[in-house]
Amino acid sequence: MSVDTLMSIKVFRTVVEQGSFVAAAERLDLSTAMVSRHVMHAEERIAVRLLNRNSRTLSLTEAGAVYFERCKTILDDLEATELELNALGTAPRGTLRVTAPSWTAGQRMADLLAEYRGRYPEVIVDMSFEDRLVDLVEEGYDLALRVARSRDQLSPGLIARAVRPAVFYIAASRAYLKRKGTPHLLKDLDYHEFVAPGNFNSLTLAGPEGPLEVPMRVVLRYRSIGGVANAIAAGIGLGPVPALLFDDPAFKNVLVRVLPDHTLGDVTLYSVYVSRKYVPLKIRTFVDFFVEFVSRYPTPRPIAAA
Repeated sequence: MSVDTLMSIKVFRTVVEQGSFVAAAERLDLSTAMVSRHVMHAEERIAVRLLNRNSRTLSLTEAGAVYFERCKTILDDLEATELELNALGTAPRGTLRVTAPSWTAGQRMADLLAEYRGRYPEVIVDMSFEDRLVDLVEEGYDLALRVARSRDQLSPGLIARAVRPAVFYIAASRAYLKRKGTPHLLKDLDYHEFVAPGNFNSLTLAGPEGPLEVPMRVVLRYRSIGGVANAIAAGIGLGPVPALLFDDPAFKNVLVRVLPDHTLGDVTLYSVYVSRKYVPLKIRTFVDFFVEFVSRYPTPRPIAAA
């Protein structure tokens, strides 16, 4: 099987899974014309039409459906073989696709990636920072960093390794507190405006009184915690922020903990990857290094009120 033939098989499979030539081109980082050329090459090579297509839609022919299933088997077997050989290798290499929460995209992560690259220069880390639940298999990611209260909340069928507790506080900017005043009691929050993550309308706080649900008077919503932190720093209102960001250079002299003896419950940061018999070295080394790196920093704990 030639390189061009294997590439045509990969392109054909991606076109079918993505539902269009344009989407496949974006996924494979190819031009739409090149994607079309690969599909035509596959059809010409076996002298069978694989796709019915017009300007708006495409569908598999009967022969195309059979060919698609065979293609998946061939590519899955090839990937399994490569994973097995990679796992037996002596040095990690290749591209490692990682998805992580938006709030981890700070200087500390950059320092981590710089040191990891120094140790493993043959690995290219492809980071994506977003606060949605990514399907690792469907979207082609090797690894995810996720926050959850327990392993039971993570997707079934995945391997999860606890990294460290992830503590969240209510935060405000110094400018906002100067303008609106500093809350000293939970009931004082009733008089303040909030920047909310997603569709949340209340916060469950853990403190000396036990867990309490506190309603938020929402004035702005962000779909990412990183966006929430920036909006809070701009003085729009109060909101939940991970402890990590209070030491980030972008927020260190801007954000202040509000009611610091209260946190947003117990959550843990996990590294998560697909369960496979042979785990590639690029995944194993990154997970081990990530745990080692974050262990250098003290685990944040609730700060007793003065």
